[in-house]
Amino acid sequence: MTKTRESLDEAGSQTGRSGTRSLSIMDQLREAILSGAHEAGQRLNEVHLSQAMNASRTPVRAALQALAGEGLLDYAPNRGFTVRAFQLNEIVDAYDIRATLEGVAARFTAERGLSAAEKKVIEKSLADGDKLLKRGAFKTGDMSIYRVINGNFHDTILSGARNRMLGEMIRICHHVPISSSRNIVAFHYHDVRRRHDDHHRIYEAISAREPWRAETLMREHVASIKASLVKSFQEPPDEMAPALAPSPGGGGSARIERK
Repeated sequence: MTKTRESLDEAGSQTGRSGTRSLSIMDQLREAILSGAHEAGQRLNEVHLSQAMNASRTPVRAALQALAGEGLLDYAPNRGFTVRAFQLNEIVDAYDIRATLEGVAARFTAERGLSAAEKKVIEKSLADGDKLLKRGAFKTGDMSIYRVINGNFHDTILSGARNRMLGEMIRICHHVPISSSRNIVAFHYHDVRRRHDDHHRIYEAISAREPWRAETLMREHVASIKASLVKSFQEPPDEMAPALAPSPGGGGSARIERK
């Protein structure tokens, strides 16, 4: 119960005020699932959620039904709602689609240009990443720091694309939680070093107003993350755990089923 309350409080702090109570609850629950605070296969108890969120059961039930409609939850009679588990081929497909869409976002951003505020966010994420990687090794808590760095970079490029439809399509890809930029796959130093170097090159292409180069670099960047995921899945179980480590803040990453 405490874990549920803490994860929802954290998610809620990142969610703005919504037009309705049920929408606010849905946003909080969605963020908790995408961040890995609720594990795949975990049952979401309507009563416990209502108590944790200080809300009546009606808006909580509406939020759960809506998230099931988005594909984040499964529903079964007499069992209720559970966080959906995804098969590896579904996750790989989501990465392929995300690579194409985020590539388009990088191209649009290079064509349309970043605002001064957006440049500031990206440059801070790059500087923070440089600082984190300067030590040459990671320590406890670094994945939480890098998760914010990575999310800010990708979210800001999407914002710079100035295209609502593109944003909605990428959001659908994120419904497969482990394919979301909010989840970190294969958190090993050399993998993260390579990805952060990619971030620098993508930003350089956007700043130079080279749209096709920016698109190519972004597509290759997301594809490399997919490759790391597939490689980690093929490793023996004792080596696989750190590669698919849960996001900080509780819970675990989306469960992957072999097929």
